[in-house]
Amino acid sequence: MLQVNYIRDNREQVLDRLAVKNFKQPLLVDEIIQLDDKRRQTQTNLDNSSAEANAAAKQVGELMRAGNKAEAEVLKSKTGTWKEDIKRIGEQLAAIEDELYQKLVLLPNLPHSSVPKGTTPEENEVVLENGAKPELPQNALPHWELAAKYNLIDFELGVKITGAGFPVYKNKGAKLQRALISFFLDEAEKAGYSEVMLPLMVNEASAFGTGQLPDKEGQMYFVGNDNLYLIPTAEVPITNMYRDVILKADELPVKNCGYTPCFRREAGSYGAHVRGLNRLHQFDKVEIVQVTHPDQSYQVHEQMCLHVQGLLEKLGLPYRVLRLCGGDMSFASALTHDMETWSAAQQRWLEVSSVSNFETFQSNRLKLRFRNAEGKTQLAHTLNGSALALPRIVATLLENNQTETGIKIPEVLVPYTKFEWIT
Repeated sequence: MLQVNYIRDNREQVLDRLAVKNFKQPLLVDEIIQLDDKRRQTQTNLDNSSAEANAAAKQVGELMRAGNKAEAEVLKSKTGTWKEDIKRIGEQLAAIEDELYQKLVLLPNLPHSSVPKGTTPEENEVVLENGAKPELPQNALPHWELAAKYNLIDFELGVKITGAGFPVYKNKGAKLQRALISFFLDEAEKAGYSEVMLPLMVNEASAFGTGQLPDKEGQMYFVGNDNLYLIPTAEVPITNMYRDVILKADELPVKNCGYTPCFRREAGSYGAHVRGLNRLHQFDKVEIVQVTHPDQSYQVHEQMCLHVQGLLEKLGLPYRVLRLCGGDMSFASALTHDMETWSAAQQRWLEVSSVSNFETFQSNRLKLRFRNAEGKTQLAHTLNGSALALPRIVATLLENNQTETGIKIPEVLVPYTKFEWIT
């Protein structure tokens, strides 16, 4: 959530940056400023009425001690009017503050100055590309056919049990999943992240704190009887560990990682581009999250991107890094870099990670602060990244490593899988 004072002091800049995100309600900015003017004036009126009432009460006491009882009673009779005014103005202030808050939460985060303009994924910037694209024989199979051939994943059984987008992993397919999760967690630990095991459901306050509400209600599974949401990513419970927390400056950065299943209702279109593991409603992911000092967050963002790239390199997967344009960014993000791997059988890039800096947008909602060197509290910056999401990693590993005799397991995973080939 943006801070009102920043909006007031930087109106033109706010409008310019919101335009980069293709925000369609620019008049909302002036409505917020006008409401804040009204809030400030109402607060002044309340303060003045309270000061008058306090001064009168003090004067009544002085008159009583001086023996001027009659005069004190006259003044005392007027205090009822001040009390009524204070109550009325207080109710007005509460209503204005609520209206202001409801409008503030509709504003997305401002994109960083490096974010390019654009409205579609095709307008994202390619930052770098790494690794040679493997050349497969003409009879190479896409991962969903490989999964059937080697009895690794049963998509139809998942449809029977639950519905489309809920695959069943079997045999070496299940072991490969477990191996990747363990590998990603071990690499995160080496990078200084502390592992946590998390609830798979969160309350409304948690979903609001990280920006899923009120922006993404339609993308989350909702448990109505208990008013809980299945998590779309481990980012939500991890970041909310620090809701209403004041950290010490020397505790920063805070680094956590966690593995969870993730649940997303987002509707998918039909066709090969969403077939198999390309788009799921339930999938596994290891998430890395940092809470940092504002002066360090963009350096940390780069470090997190390099961590993800290092994982892809160790897996032997060609990848590219994209800087998302304003129209393709999330509601809460200030800067997002996507990592994509090359699917040799499908001949296209598949997104496997997003690393985002939210600056103070989440921490303002979460009231996540730290105490600086002067002893004052200020908002921390929050960041998160997929390190990594499994479905498309599995898809590209199967496709890119297929041979005439089977699928070769990357060397780095063999200690986890306990096998070198899928045959």
